[in-house]
Amino acid sequence: MGESEMTKTDGADGTGDEKVSRFVERFAAEMTAAGMQRMASRVFAALLASETASMTSAELAEQLRISPAAVSGAIGYLARVGMVGRERDPGTRRERYVLHNELWYETFTRRDQTLTRWEKVLDEGAATLGTDSTAGRRIAETAEFFAFLHGEMNGIMDRWRAHKDAQDAP
Repeated sequence: MGESEMTKTDGADGTGDEKVSRFVERFAAEMTAAGMQRMASRVFAALLASETASMTSAELAEQLRISPAAVSGAIGYLARVGMVGRERDPGTRRERYVLHNELWYETFTRRDQTLTRWEKVLDEGAATLGTDSTAGRRIAETAEFFAFLHGEMNGIMDRWRAHKDAQDAP
């Protein structure tokens, strides 16, 4: 961690850093168990746990005790899936890696768009195979499931937005 980052999380007895590290590793393990790449999970968790939601490659490498190449690979993956962005430190050539505002809202919105595309392809597959076949019925049921998820996701996202608006209201 950079100096300013450390002072925000480090307690007088040095346990703040240890607590952050334990959280980062625990959450990263959960994300890895859910299917995310291990190093990307660790980098994401470190950014999530940082006070500024942004760190440089050197800060990430130092905190996680990994190589700059490992940071680069993890950031590449996280950027491709839209979980982090890159910004230049003003007046330097260094990049900072940052979490997007409303990260989870955006992530689930993109996931919803993916489900919609899958639903369309599955509908076409069911029509092609015909619902008189076992495979066609299975594909049609899968499309129906994604259509259900799509409808529910829209409601969930609307309720989340209303919840956040109520919290943010003066």
